Amino acid sequence: MSFYRDFNDKIAIEAWNGQDRSAYETIAVKRLSPTIGAEISGIDLSRDLSERQIAEIQRALDENLAIIFRDQPLTSEQHKAFARRFGTLHRHALAANTVIAGRSADPEILGWKTGADSRYTAGDAWHADVTCDPVPIAISLLRLTRLPPSGGGDTAFSNQYLAFESLSAPLKDFLSGLTAIHDGSQAWTAGYGAQPDPGKSYPQAEHPVVVRHPRTGQRFLYVNPAFTTRIVQLSRDESDAILTLLFRHVEKGLSFQTRVQWSENSLLLWDNWASQHHAVWDYFPEERWGERVSVLAKEPPRD
Repeated sequence: MSFYRDFNDKIAIEAWNGQDRSAYETIAVKRLSPTIGAEISGIDLSRDLSERQIAEIQRALDENLAIIFRDQPLTSEQHKAFARRFGTLHRHALAANTVIAGRSADPEILGWKTGADSRYTAGDAWHADVTCDPVPIAISLLRLTRLPPSGGGDTAFSNQYLAFESLSAPLKDFLSGLTAIHDGSQAWTAGYGAQPDPGKSYPQAEHPVVVRHPRTGQRFLYVNPAFTTRIVQLSRDESDAILTLLFRHVEKGLSFQTRVQWSENSLLLWDNWASQHHAVWDYFPEERWGERVSVLAKEPPRD
């Protein structure tokens, strides 16, 4: 079994790296690993960017799934203004409960502070953001406003195109056509202990297990342990077994992962459909603060 998994990884990665990656005109792109992640330079995100620059940033995101910009001292409003170049901003169900740097909560910014008294930190598991929405987040943009003084607090990413392509052919065929339930209460109530407002419930949606990306046309795996609770077409025991297998496949797939190291005034963007991420909590008892702005997709996931 290990041989076939490794062989499939090799074939999938060769195909991924064999894709055409022509030169950029308005930005510089340095890949962080062969399979996911890039650092973007040669651009000032505080300025009014041209359509050509935005198009090349979008292309870099499509090709690398997670991209980080260094030395970008943005305000929260500049952060949001840049995010709006990619679409309509998402309003998180928990944003109203957060206070950011002493000011009132902003429904378009999900802020958090992790420190010595924190019971958990946001994102401390493999996941994609808010997949419980009927039309989930397409892109997330994150700034850290306080970094742990001793380092740590990396964000790990996993390429879900490769997570799917590295599965065996029979398993890929089996998963195609299946759908799964994504439940907000799985992440926010069971995970964080948060409760919805009286008379309301957290969103729940049914999405394909394998999704085709609306821009690239490639298929990727679309289940994650933070939100996905069951595969609709299977019995509970079958669903649990298959989901556990897929979650472990993503977790153990080091060949299609990378870790992004933070520095002051960095801005990190990721494709929230075709990647998963994990905020590494290795800095206790030091503090790490952040603000996330996200962009809605234009359509629900489809295969």
